[in-house]
Formats: sequence, structure tokens, C-alpha cells
Amino acid sequence: MPKLDNQTIQLALVAAVALAMLLQVIILFAVFIVLRKTARSIREDIETLRSSVTPIILNTRELLTRLIPKIEETTSDLAVLAHNLRLQVVDVQTAADEIIDRVRRQAGRIDSMLSNLLDAVERASAFMADTVAKPLRQLSAVLASAKAVIESLRTVDPAAARSRQNRASGDGDMFI
Repeated sequence: MPKLDNQTIQLALVAAVALAMLLQVIILFAVFIVLRKTARSIREDIETLRSSVTPIILNTRELLTRLIPKIEETTSDLAVLAHNLRLQVVDVQTAADEIIDRVRRQAGRIDSMLSNLLDAVERASAFMADTVAKPLRQLSAVLASAKAVIESLRTVDPAAARSRQNRASGDGDMFI
């Protein structure tokens, strides 16, 4: 076995470090090549995207420059329309309030007129009832008395006629 002295160990360490650095340089060079290819690919994709998106952006810009005045005009027209609509709603509300007030007054008048009419009909019916019913009751009483007189003249025994009349009415059993 060879003798390991300090110089040999240092030489072996320097060789190992040099080999590690060489390996690191090779790996970094490979990473650099891969990154450069990726950057080119990304650049190409961005250029393709830019070439397809640029016309859309330009068309959109042109469309907006044409539409902005129309949008502003439409917005101002809508504001005027909303203002006019508010004024008309206020007018309609005022008219509706007036109509409702008039309807309430007319309903009150109709209610009082119908109440007066019904009171007059009630008074007239009471008058008619008194005017017609009172003479009819008197006539009915006169007829009943005439019937009683005729019945009493027809029968020989007035007590028997009264007892027959009481039995015919059906309430003889209830009397105690």
C-alpha cells in the first residue's frame, strides 16, 4: 500500500473537487440548453398569441370608439326618461288620490241617501201596518163576536157548546 501523506490526500481532494465542478458545469450547461429551448418555445407561443389577439384588441378598440358616444347618448336619454316617468307617476298619484277622495264623498252621500230611504220605508210600513192591521183586528174581533153570537143562538145548551169548543181546540188535556 502506498504511503498516504499529506500531499497525496490534498491531490486526491483537489481531483475530487475538480471532478465535481466539471460535473456541475456539465449539468448547468444542460439546464441552460433546456431553458433556452423553453424560452424560444414560449417566445413563439407569445408571438402566435399576440398575432391572434392583436386584431381582436384593435377591433374592440374601434368598436368602443364608435359605441361610446351612443352609449352616453342612450344613458342621457334614459335619465330624461326616468325623470319624466317620475313626474308622470306623481301626476297619476295625485289624480288617483283625488278620485279616491271623490269616491269616498259619493259613498258617504249614497250611504246617507239609502239610510234615509230605508228609514222612510220603515216608517211607511209601520204606518201601513197600523193603518191596515188595526181595522183588520177590529173587523176580525167583530166577526168573531158575530160568529159566537150565531153559534150561541144555534145551540140550545150554551154550556155544552162551550165544552165542545174547548175539546175541539185540543188544549183540554193540558189544563190542570
